[in-house]
Amino acid sequence: MYFRILTLGVISIGLYIFLFSHVLERPLTIGFLNLEIREKTLRLESMPHPKLVILAGSNGPYSHSCAVIGVMLNLPCENAGIAVGVGLDDLFWRYGPALHAGDIVYMPMEITQYVTTKQQNDAGPDGAIFLRYDATALTSLPLSRFLGAVFSSSFLDFLESLVEMPVAYLGIVSPSNVISSKYNVDGDRIGASLATADQKILAESSREPPNSSAIASGYGTRLISQFVAKETHSGVQIIGGLPTDFTTTKLPPIVIDTIQSIYEQNGGEFIRLNKLSLYPRADFYDSEDHLAQPCQYEHSIAIAELLGRTLKRPVTHPPPDIIRLAETCPP
Repeated sequence: MYFRILTLGVISIGLYIFLFSHVLERPLTIGFLNLEIREKTLRLESMPHPKLVILAGSNGPYSHSCAVIGVMLNLPCENAGIAVGVGLDDLFWRYGPALHAGDIVYMPMEITQYVTTKQQNDAGPDGAIFLRYDATALTSLPLSRFLGAVFSSSFLDFLESLVEMPVAYLGIVSPSNVISSKYNVDGDRIGASLATADQKILAESSREPPNSSAIASGYGTRLISQFVAKETHSGVQIIGGLPTDFTTTKLPPIVIDTIQSIYEQNGGEFIRLNKLSLYPRADFYDSEDHLAQPCQYEHSIAIAELLGRTLKRPVTHPPPDIIRLAETCPP
């Protein structure tokens, strides 16, 4: 009887793995994320050197514009930020080979990325991406990451697959069309207008920033520190920064100093605007990490000028249409 139970268990696990690795997929969620990561990685690999890379969570593409910063610094620029939740080790593993001596990486990482736990990192949505689209890479992952990827899907994911697959394959929704309509060729989020901002979500959004101890001991901090140390040793210039947030969110100086030390103690640099990247709620689109596009431009102009001073590079004026749109950001 025990042998029969064991056999059925092994068959069930094998069937589960086969279905989620070869048959079922979620093209409008996981597939969309996979396509976004792959496109950003391919662009990074094909860009000339030196280049500027913006690396963060969704704060990267929503609140920063390579189309502005790259032009002002006269550097090819890729906005490589991907939604918070995707494993930092995954992004660093994918992007690292495309970085070379002389490249510049600006990292306005979200605060939550520093305090991410190992369990959260191992169970991120990119586990399902590995299982369905890049199973060969699983063999190079640590055991905990491997198991997190293999067992990353649930019954709810099974039901979502049954809905998403016909919608995508019948052409009702195309992930590639969605990406091209929401992101420009530099990886910036576009179309997040003030007129379509979700005021209800913005009014209700609130979060308590973690303390300096939680940031210093976070698993995300460990991964970021390792990445900064490795890349700066290879001649890549890493510059940390602060993510955008509401003016009502006050980061204690000790928290900012802790974040700054993560970069400087590992060979990198750190910059901060006088207003610490804090803006009124009216400047945002749908969260404290996502500026509406006019304010994305205003913030990007300020960041480009600050980066220019840090890099000792000449900074050009942004195009007139960018300035005009930035001026529509609420004061």
